[in-house]
Amino acid sequence: MNRSSFLRTILLTAVVSASLGAIASAQLGSVLKGGAVALAVDRFGPQIDKGINSLTGNRHLEVGLATKVVPILSIGNGSYLGAVQVAGTQDKIDQVKAVAQLEGEFNAIGGVRLRALVPITERSVSNLKRVQGVGVSALVDVKL
Repeated sequence: MNRSSFLRTILLTAVVSASLGAIASAQLGSVLKGGAVALAVDRFGPQIDKGINSLTGNRHLEVGLATKVVPILSIGNGSYLGAVQVAGTQDKIDQVKAVAQLEGEFNAIGGVRLRALVPITERSVSNLKRVQGVGVSALVDVKL
């Protein structure tokens, strides 16, 4: 291998390595931020829930009704995206561990994007088990 081919190979390797490093760094940053969101929901969920209830005037819920803040899981990659407040009866709320975000498109009127937020029993997108009788009452946006 002559000197110019060798230098070209080294340069190409460096460019590819830097590109892969930048991509991996961006993905690692998202994973770390997603993990931080999950930790924040675990640690501060009750305080966030009280804040939402104050904001919406739900300080005094009817007997038997409850709210709770849980993370949102994206069906595409299972990463934590943010959090939502769910509402329902206390026994149903106790079953909710996360909310799965399902997305789709409907091409009826020039294209409509659909997004469903479904309360589920686990923090995993494999083997989804919906909790019936629970709805999403508030969205907590976290910038990733």
